Amino acid sequence: MSPDSQSPATNRRQFLKRSTAAASVLAAAGSLRTPVYGQNQAPSANVLGANNKLVIGFVGVGNQGGGAHVGLNLEHFKENNVSFAAVCDVSKHRVQEHVSRIKSKSGDDAQGYEDYRKVMERKDIDVIFCATVDHWHTPVSKAALESGKHVYVEKPMTRYLGEAFELYDTVKRTGKLLNVGSQGCSDLKWHKAAEWIRAGKIGPIAMLQGSYMRNNPWGEWNYNVQKWATPDDINWNLWLGNQVKSRRPFDADHYFRWRKYYPYCSGLLGDLFPHKLHPYMLATGNPEFPVRVAAVGSRKFHTDLRKEGRKPEQETKYERDVAEIIQLIAEFPSGYVMHITSSTVNEQGTQERIRGHMATLDMAGNKVQLNPERPFAEEIDPQTSEGFPGESVAAHHKNFYESIRANKQPNAGIDLAVKVQTVISLAETSDRLGVMCYFDEKTRKVTDGSGREIKPLTYGSTKES
Repeated sequence: MSPDSQSPATNRRQFLKRSTAAASVLAAAGSLRTPVYGQNQAPSANVLGANNKLVIGFVGVGNQGGGAHVGLNLEHFKENNVSFAAVCDVSKHRVQEHVSRIKSKSGDDAQGYEDYRKVMERKDIDVIFCATVDHWHTPVSKAALESGKHVYVEKPMTRYLGEAFELYDTVKRTGKLLNVGSQGCSDLKWHKAAEWIRAGKIGPIAMLQGSYMRNNPWGEWNYNVQKWATPDDINWNLWLGNQVKSRRPFDADHYFRWRKYYPYCSGLLGDLFPHKLHPYMLATGNPEFPVRVAAVGSRKFHTDLRKEGRKPEQETKYERDVAEIIQLIAEFPSGYVMHITSSTVNEQGTQERIRGHMATLDMAGNKVQLNPERPFAEEIDPQTSEGFPGESVAAHHKNFYESIRANKQPNAGIDLAVKVQTVISLAETSDRLGVMCYFDEKTRKVTDGSGREIKPLTYGSTKES
């Protein structure tokens, strides 16, 4: 049968397949000239070989810093070829605990510090893990970069928007690598989605949707207050730093449960949203700054006040500042919209999907499933990827070390991270000030719908900040 005698649907299917194939070739060719995200060459001055040992210092060794970062690095230190030189924390108890732990597990004589600046003076340290309270992420990370060290900083990258660009500019100026601790970025299913999207398999992106839901009847983040946490053990003024304007006296509740309070954290936006924003924005294949962001949150359940079933160690003196429920909508220059939801009072999530004009990617589980949209069902074949290992902090560590040695951007590197933090910070500004936030990436300015400039939230800009 001649091409002219084929049905319109057949012609359309062949045209789309040729177009998709051409897009794949162009994407591959383009990657030789302009590396795709995750493969960008970093301007690092020090290129290490695969056999070079990396020396690590830890700043902040609480639940995440001690449990995940010290713990997993010790578990994998031989295969990652790393050693440990420093442990820094405002708590004497935590420093001593992890110095001893490192000695017993690896044999390394890590030194203990209270002041992070002493760690930065060490010329033998290559990498800093920063897992402090959020308002210390920027000072510690910036000092590390400027002292010639690569940085793995916990999410969110910064507390406020201005700090995100401060770190971005420092990374670009120093040529060192920064990786954010959003381990979903090292889950290969998101990279598979990015590959398919760049190849044109779903057409233009229309919408991304996801959620991170929990349900804690007695209030999320009411971690147990430990008996060792006293003013003699903790340097409270150093923990607050110069950033926090409310100079409350030592408070163990605020020390352990800081994610509940605005001076130190944006709550769900800072803790859970990064686990969705980083992977979804990576999966677009070309992460962008948002054009506008709106968020709505509420805290009407008063879970901190609930008495039924609460254990003595869960008692809390204060209600949270941050929302128990929050929804975010962001629009991007390419025209797609992203909708992310999070909660601490209901654990039923939404479908994890990337919707394109021609097909939809279902992201639940460990595979990527491509389902054609009905109008294109005759032209596009359904497709399911191979199964991938689930997200892993250890895998995220490994990617970071490999990136340092190969002189390439890690999976949650600065170019992605600054865009994610912009979404987070604009969402917080939107929710707390009751405005729609428009963003201009060239000027880095935020405005409302009428073009009036909005000063993004920062330390001391509101009573709760």
